[in-house]
Amino acid sequence: MSATLSQSDNPTTQPQELKKSPASDIPPLLGASLPELTVWVQQQGQPAYRGQQLHQWIYHQGVRELSEISVFPKQWRETLQDTPIGRSTLHYRSVAPDETVKYLLRLADGQIIETVGIPTDDRLTVCVSSQVGCPMACDFCATGKGGFIRNLARHEIIDQVLTVQEDFQRRVSHIVFMGMGEPLLNTENVVAAIKSLNEDVGIGQRLMTLSTVGIPGRIRKLAEYHLQVTLAVSLHASNQALREQMIPSAHKYSLEALLAECREYVQLTGRRLTFEYVLLAGVNDRPEHATELAQHLRGFQSHVNLIPYNPIREADYQRPTRQSVQAFADALKKRHVAVSVRYSRGLEADAACGQLRASK
Repeated sequence: MSATLSQSDNPTTQPQELKKSPASDIPPLLGASLPELTVWVQQQGQPAYRGQQLHQWIYHQGVRELSEISVFPKQWRETLQDTPIGRSTLHYRSVAPDETVKYLLRLADGQIIETVGIPTDDRLTVCVSSQVGCPMACDFCATGKGGFIRNLARHEIIDQVLTVQEDFQRRVSHIVFMGMGEPLLNTENVVAAIKSLNEDVGIGQRLMTLSTVGIPGRIRKLAEYHLQVTLAVSLHASNQALREQMIPSAHKYSLEALLAECREYVQLTGRRLTFEYVLLAGVNDRPEHATELAQHLRGFQSHVNLIPYNPIREADYQRPTRQSVQAFADALKKRHVAVSVRYSRGLEADAACGQLRASK
């Protein structure tokens, strides 16, 4: 890894034409597979083994410029100065007391996204963004308050993981698609990034989690890719009226329809679902809400993650007490629902769940 930190639904293992960066007429190399890179170097008049060298330098040594690849002939490197690898530059970095690190990364077109590195003794997790902003406008989420600009390209997603890995100087072990944006509104690039992070960077798909608030038909579509990632569905409400209050898109996608599609996903993939439920004091954390939620999930191959609300300045919701959180969890357990409580890391640095925004 480098020691310096700077800033279509058809994924396949066959060589593909490299796609252009949003801010460049030249396609970036990051995200390309070994076969694709081999084809590319041969197009440049170089022997096929240069593809393996390029793959190693991009994914395992964290090179940011082709001119840094010392094993390439100097004369050839000089001709590649305008070919982007596709790395971002660091705009801002902050560290929370629990050692969670928030990064604001500047993309090639000047847009800013947020990424979070979450270290523990035995793992390093990266919370990645899939869009610049988010169109879902969930009422309790800082990202949704800022509006939506565009989808992230494949290389812009992968770059976030390499950036965190480079900064911590240790391998990333887990990835959660829980940053800015709704991943299933960018399915093509997200799936392509997952496959590259697995095959090129070497992170197991079973160590990745993709979170969605639910987009009609997209969970079913995701099942067709036969990924091994964990799907986390953000419910946040135990009935339709409450869900519409919190999530504007729920007006067009009922809780019943969402759960039906989730059941179909389990049938098609054989994989257990995770349901996420942000607890807002006095809003969705009452005993009757736990009872309703348990009724919806009866017979489901699933697990519920309860997330105590992380305050943002754009909303007036309150974080529930630990006693309220535990009572909600106990009510679900009593009804045989698998449940755990997730207290988010990075709260003091505005890097916790629901706090991500492209600002300091």
